[in-house]
Amino acid sequence: MTKLVTNAAGRQVPVEINGEPAVPYQGVGAYRPAGRKAASPIAVCQDYPSDGDKVVKDLKTALEHAGLRDGMTISSHHHLRNGDRVANQVFAAAAELGVKDLRWFPSASFPCHAPLIEHLESGVIHHIEGSMNGPLGDYCSSGKMRGMSVLRSHGGRWQAIQDGEVPIDIAIIAAPTADPFGNATGDRGPTACGLLGFALADSIYADHVIVVTDNLVPFPCVPWQIQGNNVDQVVVMDSIGDASKIVSGTTQITRSPDRLLIAELTARFCDEAGIVRDGFSFQAGAGGTALSFALFLRDMMRERKIKARFVRGGSTQYLVDMLEEGLTDYILDGQTFDLEGVRSMRENPGHVNTSPFTSYNWHGKGNFASMLDAVVLGATEVDVDFNANVVTHSDGRLLHGIGGWQNCLAGKCTILPIPSFRDRIPVIVDRVTTLCGPGELIDVIVTERGICINPQRVDLIDALRGSSLPIRDIRDLKGEIDEMVGGQPTPPDLGEKVVAAIKWVDGTVIDCVREVRS
Repeated sequence: MTKLVTNAAGRQVPVEINGEPAVPYQGVGAYRPAGRKAASPIAVCQDYPSDGDKVVKDLKTALEHAGLRDGMTISSHHHLRNGDRVANQVFAAAAELGVKDLRWFPSASFPCHAPLIEHLESGVIHHIEGSMNGPLGDYCSSGKMRGMSVLRSHGGRWQAIQDGEVPIDIAIIAAPTADPFGNATGDRGPTACGLLGFALADSIYADHVIVVTDNLVPFPCVPWQIQGNNVDQVVVMDSIGDASKIVSGTTQITRSPDRLLIAELTARFCDEAGIVRDGFSFQAGAGGTALSFALFLRDMMRERKIKARFVRGGSTQYLVDMLEEGLTDYILDGQTFDLEGVRSMRENPGHVNTSPFTSYNWHGKGNFASMLDAVVLGATEVDVDFNANVVTHSDGRLLHGIGGWQNCLAGKCTILPIPSFRDRIPVIVDRVTTLCGPGELIDVIVTERGICINPQRVDLIDALRGSSLPIRDIRDLKGEIDEMVGGQPTPPDLGEKVVAAIKWVDGTVIDCVREVRS
């Protein structure tokens, strides 16, 4: 039985994860690390081809050269999202080599990775430390994974790598374009997906780095996002993935009248709160409502001839339009969500590729997220204390990963535009099923039935005093919604087994996910 303690958020969390000690959450800004950053082993040039050609014939050969053995950690990135074909082939090759108990450390996984369930069941993969949705999420939620999963934010993943919490034995980097030396980029080639920022930490800190590409070009591949000096082998495949599938249902404009109203109210709130002004900055998530907010904001900026200094976040055609129209000076891109974003990154010097180190890493000398004037994000649940959930459904099942969501809570005004209910299940609850973000960092909740401002944000309450916007008390709003749908739903049937730990941005454990029994 996993030993649990109560952390500063009042949640029962494990003090040990897969045999390693874990630090319970201590409160926002309370935990301070010590020591120095991790590092990869010293390499010597004479051990590598003098002509710079590091190409080997296939993945299996590369894994053999990397010394793959039982219990190792293999990392990968998710810039190809649901179009990735590399991770599945990596573990198929590992299975051929007969290794067991591997830890897969992806920056995220998608339904396309469902074939890996076979390797979880056979013992090739012991557990996954990274976001899971679709079949893998269900598999973990059902308690079938032998090890405990660990869910981190994008910045938290970088933190875990640089602090030595997760030593990576072998990093696999899917690169849309690369040269034989290992220099690689994601913004060009037949499977161009934009930037490769999530793989940057892996390339710097991993013991062994393998670049996999379907577009090998003569040296030098420029501009490079991954530096070949950090790369051990290069593998050429017929196809690393389908770049068209970096677009998903969560990265498209909503057509729901209720959600469009929420997006409009969010934009109006930003305006009346004094956030929308020349030189401001914002980040909008990739959900349909957040994207619609960006369109309302764009129209407002056009009308008033307001220009943003920078927009942070995953790029979409809507942000690209703003950049090309001159409504913002820069897109500081963390993840490219559609092919227009890929094109823009390749062609526009104002479209800048970044990494979680610059934008999200809590264990750094500042980050871009805290400079944002407004951050507009989604959530699956919010409670009356403004705590929020983004990883599980109200039934306790793993929905998706944390992404950059936790990291963005450092912004100056964090706004969650959410519907009052989904499928007649209230979104505002007494206590969130899974705690991902503490309420003290969440400033505003916007629903189609009203806007709730965190009582701690007296400045916002004062700024909106006398506004025509529907400002509501969150408990009153919750009562109204409960009455509409017939009360709160039956709590999920959860077992005692902890299937996943939720890390806060500083590496401490803020909550855990338990096995779903029915």
